[in-house]
Amino acid sequence: MSDSATVQPDSGMKDPDHILDRLPFLLRRNLVLRGTRAFLEARGCMEVETPYAVPTPGEEVHLQPFHTMQETPDGTQHSLFLHTSPEFAMKRIVAATGLPVFQFARVWRNGEGSPLHAPEFTMLEWYQPNMTLEGLMDETQALLQAVLPPLVQHSGHNLHISEPFERLSMQEAFHRHAGVDLLPTEGNAPGLAKAAGCTLRAGETWEDLFFRLLMERVEPAIGRTRPTFLTHWPASQAALARKCPQDPRVALRFELYAAGMELANAFEELTDATEQRARFEADRSQRKALYPHRHNWAMDEKLLGALPHMPACSGIALGFDRLVMLACGTNCIQNVLWING
Repeated sequence: MSDSATVQPDSGMKDPDHILDRLPFLLRRNLVLRGTRAFLEARGCMEVETPYAVPTPGEEVHLQPFHTMQETPDGTQHSLFLHTSPEFAMKRIVAATGLPVFQFARVWRNGEGSPLHAPEFTMLEWYQPNMTLEGLMDETQALLQAVLPPLVQHSGHNLHISEPFERLSMQEAFHRHAGVDLLPTEGNAPGLAKAAGCTLRAGETWEDLFFRLLMERVEPAIGRTRPTFLTHWPASQAALARKCPQDPRVALRFELYAAGMELANAFEELTDATEQRARFEADRSQRKALYPHRHNWAMDEKLLGALPHMPACSGIALGFDRLVMLACGTNCIQNVLWING
C-alpha cells in the first residue's frame, strides 16, 4: 500500500475515495477477475450478461431490493427492481441452451452495509449442467486454488488454500460445534433450544434459532485453517435446491466459509416447477408477514416455465469482492471497490 507521504498535499480533495492508496488492492482485483474468467472459460463455460433492472428481483425473504420505475415512450409506467441475484435469468439461459454459463453481475441489496457488505457489489455466478453438488465443490476448490496464493493471511487466520477443503454436513457441524442432533428438531423451536442448552427468545422460531446457533457456534469454528464447505442443509432451508433423494430431511445445498466469511452459496438445482412455485408462495407469505410495507412484485412465470426444460444442473453464487478481500488480506470490502458510493 502507498503511504501518505507519496500523496500530494491536496490529493484528499482530488481523491476522496483514496483510490491511489487502495490501488494495489484494485490491481489485485483485476488479476483475480482475469484469472477467474480464464479458469471458467477453460472449463467450457460461456460468459453471459442478463438485465439488472427486472420485474422480479428474487424471492429471498429477508433481502430488500432497490425499486425503480420504467417509463415507455407512450408514457406507461412499470415497476422494476435492481436484481438481488442474476439467478433467475441465468437459469432461463441454461434451460434454453443446455450450456454451462457464468456472469460477473452487479447486484443490489438495499439496507446492507458493513465491513463485509455493500449495497451494490459483484456476484460471480456459474451453472454447470450435469454436474453434481460434489462436482461443483471440486470445481470451486480448484478455482480458489487457481486464483489465490497457497497461504492466505486474513483476519488473524492462516488459511491453507493448497490443502483439500473441509466438507462438513450441517448435521455433523451442529453435532460437533453446538452439541445438537439437529435434524430431528426441525420445526420444533423449544426442542432445538433444549438440545442446545439455550433460552428460546420471545417470538423466536425454529429457523431464527437455527441461524442464531449457526452464527454463534458453528460459523466461528469453521473455515479457520482451510476453507470449509458446509453441506446438506435442513430441508426447510432448501431455497432453490433439490432435496436429497437418499435423505429428504436435507437439501442439496452448500455454503463455503473461509477466514470468518461466508464466500459462496450453491445448489443442486430444483427443476420441478410445481414444487418451486409452492416454495415461492411460502416465501411470499412469510415476507408479507414480516415486511408488510415492502414492495410486491410479480412471480417470475418465465423462470417457472423454463424449469422443466433445464437439465440436471448445479449452480453457485460467489461473492467476488470477498474473494478479492482474501487475495488482498484486507477485512473491509470498501478497500477492494473502485469507487465507494
